[in-house]
Amino acid sequence: MDPRAARGRPRTSGLSRAEQLRAAKRAQRSRERAAGIAAVEVRLPAGEAARLKVAMASPRFAAALSALLDDLVLDLERWPVLRELAWNRAGRWILAEEALGLYERNWRFVDLHRLGEPEAALVERLKARHGGGVLNA
Repeated sequence: MDPRAARGRPRTSGLSRAEQLRAAKRAQRSRERAAGIAAVEVRLPAGEAARLKVAMASPRFAAALSALLDDLVLDLERWPVLRELAWNRAGRWILAEEALGLYERNWRFVDLHRLGEPEAALVERLKARHGGGVLNA
């Protein structure tokens, strides 16, 4: 038997294999954080989780997910009048249904001259999607 075969792989590091793996994982997480990538744990029924794994392989997945999130969640920093209506909220994001509710409850405080074309289109989209086409102001 070859004496080199008994030794196994040559050592390239003084660290054990487990320590090397931990260090590599730490470095990977650090690179992802620097790139603005965050891991999210989602608990789904097994069938839905399997479908999600297959969908994630699609090159169009990121764009489809972004479109879905645009329909469900709004960025308060993007909409100035909505941001004023949500003055007491700490977070940056708000569910679209909650945003419509804020517009409806506080419509008397909305300055239509400050609303602007993009935000007026947002209100119309929210009315159509979540309000049955009606703004209950």
